[in-house]
Amino acid sequence: MINRRHFLRAGAASLGAAALRPGLAWSAARAPDYARLLILIELKGGNDGLNTVIPYASPRYAQLRPTIGIAREQVIALDGQTGLHPALQALMPLWQQRELAIVQGVSYSSPNLSHFRSIEIWNTASASDQYLDTGWLTRAFQRYPVPQSYASDAVVIGSAEMGPLANGAHAIALVNPQQFLRDSNLVHSVDKTSGNPELAHVLEVEHEIQRAADRLRPTDGQAMLRTTFPPGNFGNLVKTAMQIVADSETRADRRVPGKGVAAMRLTLNGFDTHHDQPGRHRNLLGQFSQGMAAMRSALIEMNRWNATLVATYSEFGRRAGENDSRGTDHGTVAPHFIAGGAVRGGLYGVPPALDRLDANGNLPVGVDFRSVYATILEHWWGVDSRPILLGRYPTLPVLRT
Repeated sequence: MINRRHFLRAGAASLGAAALRPGLAWSAARAPDYARLLILIELKGGNDGLNTVIPYASPRYAQLRPTIGIAREQVIALDGQTGLHPALQALMPLWQQRELAIVQGVSYSSPNLSHFRSIEIWNTASASDQYLDTGWLTRAFQRYPVPQSYASDAVVIGSAEMGPLANGAHAIALVNPQQFLRDSNLVHSVDKTSGNPELAHVLEVEHEIQRAADRLRPTDGQAMLRTTFPPGNFGNLVKTAMQIVADSETRADRRVPGKGVAAMRLTLNGFDTHHDQPGRHRNLLGQFSQGMAAMRSALIEMNRWNATLVATYSEFGRRAGENDSRGTDHGTVAPHFIAGGAVRGGLYGVPPALDRLDANGNLPVGVDFRSVYATILEHWWGVDSRPILLGRYPTLPVLRT
């Protein structure tokens, strides 16, 4: 058997053809509004929520984190109780314009603290004791198909892992986005001499990837953005994403103008901060906030900010107390950001209850993460979330429209 990794290299990765599990083959009841772009940002490794959105007024916070806690005078205060890490200064224009919602206390019942299993739960929108074969966006796109005029359902930038697009979504993974912007031959060609039917299918998938990637790649006359993007890996991911959006806006042959994909996912690695957290976390949050600011600037420049929703996710948060290595261990809940021109900014969810830690020193769950997904599906794309999430989850009032 030929492993698909043998013919996927730095430009394009997976565009799958797998079917949904039996019993989940739904027919679309109404057309979703995929003119509204979704951008997911994965904070990979488990972001430390307490040093991201900080309960700075709580004496318990300082007691739990005597060496890694953020000093009160350094916190960017949002109100009298809660503030942001100083490295998130670039998010303040979004907050001040009420274009940034912060949902606190997000996790799920009986959280699993394994990286592999917990991110699988987030990607598939399963319960902690439930195993699903498909990503939640895969199920969404199979029930409510993306128009054929789009290049693909989605694009994954900076990772070969398909995450919420696994096992069936028509999605392209750009492992090396800079090569994608430069090179014309993205997909490694396998031996075409065999008569093996399986190989023929592999080749067809390869060709489909190449065709979709060619439609996404900026043209010779690509739109030139005035926005300045920050240096570093995450800045490059944001720049690639915005260039794809900008170029799709300029293509006159698109029957649905300016909509290359319905969704994007970017990954920022490094949040598993078991040791020496302060400097590492500061750098990561700085990359994230500066990338977000550049993304907003570019989308405003393209007149797309009101039609774009940006949401973060991570496999889990960190424990409330610091460890002996000036870091934090795997924990339960974390805050997440939702941003966009149509967002009703503010604090949502449940603030960290530092006086109600469990026996392992972890925070209680306040908001089920599937409520965030239900909000995206129902209030952003206008579709029924129940058959996709396999249940009803309350939505959050974070969108104006």
